[in-house]
Amino acid sequence: MKARLAALIEWAKATRPVRVWSRFGGANGMLLAHGLSYQSIFAAFAALWVAFSIIGLWLGASSPLRDAVVDSIATAVPGLIDQGEGGAISLDRLLSAQILGWTGAVAALGLAWTSISWFGAARSAVRAMLGQADVRQNAIVLKLKDAALALGFGIALVVSAALSLFATSLLGIALDWIGIGAGHPVADAASRIVGLLVAFGFDLAVLIALFSVLSATRLPRGALVQGAIGGALALGVLKALGGLLLGGAGSNPLLASFAVIIGLLIWFNLICMVLLLAAAWTGETAQRDVAPPE
Repeated sequence: MKARLAALIEWAKATRPVRVWSRFGGANGMLLAHGLSYQSIFAAFAALWVAFSIIGLWLGASSPLRDAVVDSIATAVPGLIDQGEGGAISLDRLLSAQILGWTGAVAALGLAWTSISWFGAARSAVRAMLGQADVRQNAIVLKLKDAALALGFGIALVVSAALSLFATSLLGIALDWIGIGAGHPVADAASRIVGLLVAFGFDLAVLIALFSVLSATRLPRGALVQGAIGGALALGVLKALGGLLLGGAGSNPLLASFAVIIGLLIWFNLICMVLLLAAAWTGETAQRDVAPPE
């Protein structure tokens, strides 16, 4: 009996999920995720103010693309934007943001500092999950690289929203052509599927960029794609269950006054855990791919 139990334990230790979790824990993944999520809060608020200041100047008072961007952010971070059902920041307040005022300047400086700091911390965390030491490179070059990645992330978010809007519009035209109008259950389901596919593609691209470009690590293509796909799928599940996962924070009367902030902290912590677990999976897969055969 003891021999069978020992064999079962050894078998469990050799499985990919257990090895990934061991890598995650051995590299202090939980602590790193907590630190990243804490920085994410400040970066998110500054980014929202700057982004909507620019969007307001570019898109005007009313635009389907602006609405698509709002929906994308609300889906990615439940509880961040108040669209009438509660949230950290009022949508009307965001739409009145101005980049040219002193609040816009402060927000821009805050965004630059927090986003660059987050990408720097994310690089160290991802490299730790991949089993790599910190990058030894000129600090100014690294900061410029992080700034470029932060800008690219913001542009990618707008492009993703535009693609979602374009795909949904094409879908509506196609459904109208076959006699299925807006509001029909089939139309609603198809629109939801299109939105999920676009969000999955966005998450997949972001994870690939984080694991390869940000971390400055050469990875086997199979390991990189496998880890990014797994992470994107996990993020999709989190987004689909976002309301259920965060609903408990407001149910505690002791936390009700801080429910939104606590919910955001929980959400960002879950996102960062998924990111680092996906990186650990990528590192474990890459190690197995390059390991010599026994």
